[in-house]
Amino acid sequence: MNPLRTLILAAAGNDTIRHLVATAPVSRDVVRRFVAGETTQDAVHATRGLVESGLSVTLDYLGEDTTDRDQAERTVQAYLELLDKLHSDGLADRAEVSVKLSAVGQALDERLALENASRICAAAEQAGTTVTLDMEDHTTTDSTLGTLRELRRSWPWVGGVLQSYLHRTLDDATALSGEGSRIRLCKGAYNEPESVAYIDQHDVDLSYVRCANALLSGEGYPMFATHDPRLIEIIGERARWYGRKPGSYEYQMLYGVRPDEQRRLAGSGETVRVYIPYGEEWYGYLMRRMAERPANTAFFLRSLVSKS
Repeated sequence: MNPLRTLILAAAGNDTIRHLVATAPVSRDVVRRFVAGETTQDAVHATRGLVESGLSVTLDYLGEDTTDRDQAERTVQAYLELLDKLHSDGLADRAEVSVKLSAVGQALDERLALENASRICAAAEQAGTTVTLDMEDHTTTDSTLGTLRELRRSWPWVGGVLQSYLHRTLDDATALSGEGSRIRLCKGAYNEPESVAYIDQHDVDLSYVRCANALLSGEGYPMFATHDPRLIEIIGERARWYGRKPGSYEYQMLYGVRPDEQRRLAGSGETVRVYIPYGEEWYGYLMRRMAERPANTAFFLRSLVSKS
C-alpha cells in the first residue's frame, strides 16, 4: 500500500487529528469549500445559492460502508427530511439526491439496501425530483447495477453511475444507453487493482471518451462528471457531432471545485449539476477521497487557490 495512503487512512480514524482539522483556520477553509455543512438546513442553503446562480444540484448525505441497521435507518431519514425540505422550498425541480447503497445497508443485506433505496425513491417521486445511485469500489458494481435495474421497474428515472477506469465500463455504458436512462460517467476514485481497472491516467481518459461516445450515441440522458478542461471540450465536440442539443445531457462537478467554470458552462446554455456533500461524516469523506487516490490531496489544495 502507498505510504501516503496508509498515513491518510490512519488520520481518518484518529479523533485527535479530526479535532485539529476541524478547528484549524486553514482546515476550516478546506471543509467549507468542499462540504456544504452538517445539517439539512446547511445543504438547502447551499442548494438555493447554486440554483439562483443558474446551476442544478445533486445532494449526498455523507456516510458509507454502514454495517449497522440503525445507522442505515438514520441515513434514510436524513434523505426523507432533505427531500421534504427541497419540495417545500421550491427547489426540487433543480435538485436531486445521490445515494450510496453502502450507506443504506448494502453490506448488511442487499434486500435491505433495495428496500431503503425504494423508500428514498418514493419520497423523491412525491417531492418531484429524482435519485442517482452512486457507484463505489468494483466489488459492489454488479450489486449496485442489479439494484438499479430493480428500482427502475417502479421508477424508470433512477440514475446510475459508471466509472471509466474499469475495464468493463464500455460494455456497461452501451447496455445502459437506452431511452430514458440517466447515467453519470466519472473517471473513478477508488484504489482498484490492475486486473479490473486501467492504471495509467491516459488510458482512463481514453476509456472516458469511448464511454462518452457510447452514451451520446444512445437515447439516454448522459451526465458527464469531470473537471478536466480537455474532456469538457471533447464532450462538447462529441455532443455536437451526435446532434445532441444542450439539455439532452449535462455536466457535473463537485461542490467547491472550479466554480467559475461551472458558471461559465451554465452561462453558455449548458446544464451543469453540482454534487454537494453534507453531513456529520465530512471528515471521513475528505480523508477517504484523498486516500482513494493520494494525488487527490494536491488536487484539493490546488483548488483552494484556483476557481477556474
